[in-house]
Amino acid sequence: MGDFKLSASLEGHEDDVRAVAFPHASFVLSASRDATVRLWKQLSSSPPSYDNTLISHGTSFVNSLAYVPPSSDFPDGLVVSGGKDAIIEARAPGKPPHDNADGLLLGHSANVCSLNIGEDGRTIVSGGWDAEARVWQVGRWEATAVLQGHQGSVWAVLAYDRETIITGCADKLIRVFHPSGKLLRTIKGGPDVVRALCKMPQGHPSGAQFASAGNDAVIRFWTLEGHQIAELYGHESFIYSLAVLPSGELVSSSEDRTARVWKADQCIQTITHPAISVWSVAACADNGDIVTGASDRVVRVFSRASDRQADPDSIQQFENSVKSSSIPQQQVGNINKEKLPGPEFIHQKSGTKEGQVQMIREPNGNIAAYQWSMTGQQWINVGTVVDAAGSSGKKITYNGQDYDYVFDVDIEDGKPPLKLPYNLSQNPYEVARKFIADNELPVTYLDQVANFIVTNTQGATLGQSQTQAPGSDPWGTESRYRPGEVDAPSGPPPAASRPKALPQTQYLSIATANLKTISKKIAELNSQLVDQGRKDLALNPHNLSVLDALAKQLDQAQASAEAAKSPANPDGIDLALRIATSWPPDNRLPGLDLLRLLATSPTLAAHTSSDEDTIVDILAKSGVFEATAPTNNTMLAVRVLANLFTTNEGRLLVDGSFEQVRAALKPHIDAAADGKVPNRNLAIALATLYINYAVLAVEAATGGGDEADRPLELLEDLVSLLKGCGDAEALYRALVGAGTALSTGDLVRAAAREVLGLPDVVGRAERVGKEGRIKGVAAEIRDILKEE
Repeated sequence: MGDFKLSASLEGHEDDVRAVAFPHASFVLSASRDATVRLWKQLSSSPPSYDNTLISHGTSFVNSLAYVPPSSDFPDGLVVSGGKDAIIEARAPGKPPHDNADGLLLGHSANVCSLNIGEDGRTIVSGGWDAEARVWQVGRWEATAVLQGHQGSVWAVLAYDRETIITGCADKLIRVFHPSGKLLRTIKGGPDVVRALCKMPQGHPSGAQFASAGNDAVIRFWTLEGHQIAELYGHESFIYSLAVLPSGELVSSSEDRTARVWKADQCIQTITHPAISVWSVAACADNGDIVTGASDRVVRVFSRASDRQADPDSIQQFENSVKSSSIPQQQVGNINKEKLPGPEFIHQKSGTKEGQVQMIREPNGNIAAYQWSMTGQQWINVGTVVDAAGSSGKKITYNGQDYDYVFDVDIEDGKPPLKLPYNLSQNPYEVARKFIADNELPVTYLDQVANFIVTNTQGATLGQSQTQAPGSDPWGTESRYRPGEVDAPSGPPPAASRPKALPQTQYLSIATANLKTISKKIAELNSQLVDQGRKDLALNPHNLSVLDALAKQLDQAQASAEAAKSPANPDGIDLALRIATSWPPDNRLPGLDLLRLLATSPTLAAHTSSDEDTIVDILAKSGVFEATAPTNNTMLAVRVLANLFTTNEGRLLVDGSFEQVRAALKPHIDAAADGKVPNRNLAIALATLYINYAVLAVEAATGGGDEADRPLELLEDLVSLLKGCGDAEALYRALVGAGTALSTGDLVRAAAREVLGLPDVVGRAERVGKEGRIKGVAAEIRDILKEE
């Protein structure tokens, strides 16, 4: 069987191609960070040519892609895509981008990074940065199960069969679930992040049932019971994607610039790309061709069949582009030029395995990389190693290492900025992930940190000199990254295809967390209090063991609905309250975070202090809602209130405490009304709380109540938020809250029009937020206000 050779290079995307699919020999699908999904229809087969059709255009990165095969309900099939906006879109491939999607799957709260379709064509599985996987049924467009328990991003999902779903996670574990959501088993996937999964064909010679790969550059074969059968070595960096050929061979793609073909446990071909990352690979079940998507914005099709390969000039052009590409020195490690062989090596020595790389010192002093092809029995030039000097042509030294950039990152006012070192050869998302892990920051900052890196290094290329002074920070203090500052998309967004958002009918909550991190932080801060001699505040070993047991219980509750029903230990609640209200304000976050998680249980709503104070009373008296309190403390306290709506007991408590809650939050609402833009995360938390109160008001109105005061008070505060917010997510949620409150009656709608000036602030939200979903809910509000 011959080697794969280029069949076609499909150019049209304006940013990295993050995902590809090859559902049929006649067309290819691709998704990109340019916010588009494209269909490439084959026009001729020898040599192959393709026509590019735009089928979806959003406002943010599209990172995952799958295809639902044709059925009686959807005769052309469905293209399913997801990305940074956390919305999964299902769309018939023939629909123009401005038409409504066939379905929108809403539920993830962060980037949707993985999608897979069940072999029956009726099940969609998704995974995201919110540490959840979800199961959806085609045509119903609502999640039938949430697969919980992950302690990191769910980078890979696999709908193995009707009884089995497999996930790969940043916590280095592979989990096997029943589609109902029940966890069947957990498998240690390796020493690093698991990024890719694929199903092996039945009766595979190895006996393997599925394969995994990830950040350790190793492919592993597994049985469903969790027994590892084989390890495949050859890649030199992160493996992002796996696919199986009709022949049973495996194909993989990696950060090492290659896609590799494997037969049994041996690499039999290495396809090097003129790019840093080969993000995705897919195989066509009809003809065995493969397609890749890479960081150089190009989709490429490769074929073993000579009649489906590109013309010789195109193949030569591709090989020349690989040969002339620059390889960042960071990818190959430290090189001693003096000890490298000269060009004679490649004429005298053979390689020992497919894909072996040999560095050669050229006569002009350059270092060229050659890769061994077992099929061709020859060394192939795959690029020139270059020094990655991105800013001034000189490096910036930080902690003994040289970097192209060292950014200052302001996380909290009044504290020194954190240092973020970065080389142009690195993956911005991996640098951001490590930065967040090293500094124990919320994972919600991940996308913003990565975007900051991308934005502030745009236009810089390897080896290219910039205009900054040597050795200086090229961006100064004015370009520091501050969490929550996100640039609005440029230009008007395309027409959004959104289902009706109003009225909101479900309560919102934020109920996942890394309990190990919380426990670790409590122990660390408690040690500081002990060292300071603060015995009046410090916890004793028994206290710490009670909190540790509480954290384990809450961790189990995240993974199991049954465990979530167990009442929390009252002593644990008292200790969490002690941390959240008595410790120094800068140390209260872990206690407030525990209360946020406890709020989803009836136990916290029923809990009272020795003075018969409820959790609402305790928080209000602690000063956490005052304008001078640390913003993150206030934000978490508001999330506690929002999560209380999860249970009947909690709803009774917050319903009866509405005036108290509103009075406590008045400083922040008034500040927004005066045009002082609230902190992004606090604004989102406030809007979420008001959405829940609006849902409660609608339920009361539906039950026969005619009280208009509560909805009007909600609208008054939401109008204040809409006047001051600049963040799109906060604006969207505030609009949903306002639109839901409008559903309580004609009197409320009339007051919103004539007294509160809602139409004006809705217009302001559209101008500031700009996103399609904001325009959609704004249009719904206008329609509601027109109702007599």
